[in-house]
Amino acid sequence: MKKIIVIGNSFGTDITRYLYGVARSESVDLKVVNLYIGGCSLYRHYRNMLSEEPVYSYELNGHTSGLYVSLKAALLSDEWDHVIMQQCSPASGDEESYQPFATEIAAYVRRMAPKAKLFVNQTWTFDTDTPRFKLTKFTAPEEMFPAVKAAYEKMARDISADGIIPSGEAMFRLWQRRGQYGIEKVHRDGFHAALGVGRYLLALTAFASLTGKPIADNAFCDFDVEVTPEAAAGARAVADEVLREYGLLH
Repeated sequence: MKKIIVIGNSFGTDITRYLYGVARSESVDLKVVNLYIGGCSLYRHYRNMLSEEPVYSYELNGHTSGLYVSLKAALLSDEWDHVIMQQCSPASGDEESYQPFATEIAAYVRRMAPKAKLFVNQTWTFDTDTPRFKLTKFTAPEEMFPAVKAAYEKMARDISADGIIPSGEAMFRLWQRRGQYGIEKVHRDGFHAALGVGRYLLALTAFASLTGKPIADNAFCDFDVEVTPEAAAGARAVADEVLREYGLLH
């Protein structure tokens, strides 16, 4: 069993909601934990690291557990194979917002979970019709995504990460091609992933990034909302394309 923990926020919930199920559909046993605080930035994670307060909602295998834990307690609670870090979405295109917090958290993770591989989850841009852009210096997805991508690449270099999960790349491409696959929305509210096809795309991307296993023929279908066969096929096609470009499939 591979054990994965995300030092996350609501975007961590988005990538992990179906990750356990997608893995099971590929006969892979995972333990998937997301440490959830809505909108939590690297700065706030750093402050939580210092305080050791039990402020994280412990989400297990895509579901809330009712438990609250500290970052230290969570990292020491198991022998993790992968620890995933990410920035909050409004700050994701601002390179200066990442440091020194990313480096400090990464060093802490390596002390608490020395056997784990450290991955960066590249988060995604907003949809065109959201007022969330007012929280950033950007006005459109096409403007925001290159900055987000560059910021995560720099973060990965700065903390010597073992890899990047290209969630943002996958979301951006499916957003660009949504009409081709009969998808109305890739986001559910302008910034979070759509509960069906958006979260499925993210689970496929994370699963393959962490295991190297192909997902082009994945058969998972236990979605929270309806996903048409055409939309699911589009998610698989886009994820497969991005994963191959990033060299993440064995």
